[in-house]
Amino acid sequence: MADLPFAPENGLKQITAAMLDSLAAQAQQSPRRRANLNLHGQLDDPIQRLAIAMAPDTYVRPHRHPHTWELLYPLAGRFAVLHFDAAGALRERALLGADSRVVETPAGGWHAVLSLDPGAVIFEVKHGPYQPIAEADYAPWSPAAETPDAARLMAWYATARVGECWRS
Repeated sequence: MADLPFAPENGLKQITAAMLDSLAAQAQQSPRRRANLNLHGQLDDPIQRLAIAMAPDTYVRPHRHPHTWELLYPLAGRFAVLHFDAAGALRERALLGADSRVVETPAGGWHAVLSLDPGAVIFEVKHGPYQPIAEADYAPWSPAAETPDAARLMAWYATARVGECWRS
């Protein structure tokens, strides 16, 4: 997690182009190929607001947030946002940063995100407090990270069409 270059009591919070570049460079160096910059002051804040740099080879396993919706906005680059049914069929797909400017996933909706560009940064807003994703909230049909099937699923994200179903 990157530190904000300002104190909350100063009032104005901003994310500059230089900060986006720095965050993207941090993601490139991260084992998970992601880095985030929180605008919320505490993990227990009622609204979580953060910029997430995602390298194109980062794996976002299909998951859900039972307690909250999730709003995504591209700050740099493009992202495929995928919504699935419980069996792994693709129900909706949005190209964030090109066709779509904002995407909101409803509470409990199965979803994943694929970064399509180097240097891509997405802005996320959802209800807090921060809750790590529980194992039960990862799609049971999806492979765990660091497995050969995870790489195959990511490749499928890039070309999957609505109505298709992931098969490991």
